[in-house]
Amino acid sequence: MTSWTAAMLATRGGFELDVELSGGDGVLALVGPNGSGKTSFLRLLAGVAKPSAVELVVSGRTLASSTQGIDVPAEERRIGYLPQGYGLFPHLGVLDNVGFGLASGPVRMPRAQRHQKARALLEQLGCASLADRRVQGLSGGEQQRVALARALVLEPNLLLLDEPLAALDATTRRAVRRFLTDRLKAFRRPAIVVTHDVRDVEALGARVAVLDRGKLVQVGDLAALREQPGSDFVSEFLGL
Repeated sequence: MTSWTAAMLATRGGFELDVELSGGDGVLALVGPNGSGKTSFLRLLAGVAKPSAVELVVSGRTLASSTQGIDVPAEERRIGYLPQGYGLFPHLGVLDNVGFGLASGPVRMPRAQRHQKARALLEQLGCASLADRRVQGLSGGEQQRVALARALVLEPNLLLLDEPLAALDATTRRAVRRFLTDRLKAFRRPAIVVTHDVRDVEALGARVAVLDRGKLVQVGDLAALREQPGSDFVSEFLGL
């Protein structure tokens, strides 16, 4: 079983994020009002933003520690990160987007090998037909699938998805939600998903962590949150 623990302290302007969380295999849904620190927390985990203080351990490996002076570069953390808007490179084709992370860091595969691995992963995800496409012509649902493949290609020990369904229309969102649920079940490793939709939490069977103004205010499954919501936001999120 893969496990992770994170303690993050970060300040920016007048905002302070101070969160301690841990988890194992399965999905953790990170929810909270706009500006509560959800995206900041994912960016700190991924290593693309720097905290004031941190202790981060994934699969028994210390990736960042203020006390030990450890700060593993983002490309070497084996953390898959799918940002808001997917972050695909419009000037690259699908295969180059998916295989981008294999061109640097400890892997450094030649281009032909990167394409081979990217094509195989797209086939596993049920979207092999996208392999030879350009990113600019993809629909929102297709972009989401390509971005997920790019996050998974490094075989990460922890997967971070920042509002992966937010940019989709209602019909596409339902289809992609089913797709994402199936893929995360097959992933069999920890995943943290930021969402504003309780239907995502229900579909993913996720445990829930609630952030508000940079602080963790409640953690539990949906049944526990419904029985005793810890804030007005939780009641509104659950439709109580």
